[in-house]
Amino acid sequence: MPRGPDPRKPRPLRACPHCDAPLSSPAPAICAACGGSLGDPPRRDVKVTPPVQERTLFEGSPAAIGSVWELLLTIVTLGLAAIYFALRARSTVYKVTTTRIVVETGIANKKIEQVDLYRVVDFAVLLPLDQRLVGTGTLVLETEDRTTREVRLERIRTDVRKLYEELRTARDADRSRRGVRTMDRV
Repeated sequence: MPRGPDPRKPRPLRACPHCDAPLSSPAPAICAACGGSLGDPPRRDVKVTPPVQERTLFEGSPAAIGSVWELLLTIVTLGLAAIYFALRARSTVYKVTTTRIVVETGIANKKIEQVDLYRVVDFAVLLPLDQRLVGTGTLVLETEDRTTREVRLERIRTDVRKLYEELRTARDADRSRRGVRTMDRV
């Protein structure tokens, strides 16, 4: 027994409802003759990636007395230099996560700079003798960011080598997740 067309399934248009021109394909989105819309265009399935859990690798300020020279100056000035060094250290906050690096500077007027981790192209660990004696180090990051070509995490009191390794691993994972590839320039 023949059945009629399924009422739930939309029938293809044979002529444009705006200009009555014949349609060349069974379900075009736009009429070729008048440019009128013939309904919603077909939708593509879009992959939705779950949000990435951002994990903090390091958060803190530079050490107030970050080198032997600053320690000697503090002793010579009977502690007055320590006030300056403490204010300078508290005016900067570093936050390094698995997706970005945030440097906040200033006491009254704040400036916040952020660099996405996938933009970091090179790392340098600086461990001069005067910093090693007081347990600090400096991590320098070269980036492809237009506004921030270099990020310096100076006089940080942590294992700088371990932080470097964690950052390198997180950078590679972030690039892989985003599908970013880099090419060396010659």
